[in-house]
Amino acid sequence: MASIERLHRNAPLDLAKLEEHVVGGLPEIRAAPSGTMPDYVEHEAGVTRVGALTAEAVVRDYEAAAKEIEAMGAELISAAKRCEAMTAEVHNAIAFMRDTATSYREEAKKIFKRIEECAIMTEQVRKTCESVKLKMIEGDA
Repeated sequence: MASIERLHRNAPLDLAKLEEHVVGGLPEIRAAPSGTMPDYVEHEAGVTRVGALTAEAVVRDYEAAAKEIEAMGAELISAAKRCEAMTAEVHNAIAFMRDTATSYREEAKKIFKRIEECAIMTEQVRKTCESVKLKMIEGDA
């Protein structure tokens, strides 16, 4: 640590020399050293190994994020399709409910008419019975 402090005090830090020292004078990168890279990038001529590896790491992170975003888009499309299917089912259920309500109203109308017809017939039977009863009473007298 003391020698680093002495080095820093004696000479200003030259990043280019530090990178050259770290890399050890490795040759330029001509092809992707660690797997395939996305189509939309390629290494520049003259880039150092550290620069190429750093650029690859960054582009891989961005590519991973882009793939996750695309996956979220696919999930959103899937959710939208499920919503559309559910909406169609809801419309079918609403149509069924309307048909059922209409059937109930028609049945209620039939029963209403039958009850009124029965009430009218009952009234006519009552009047007829009353009339026959009066005739029977008058006939006995």
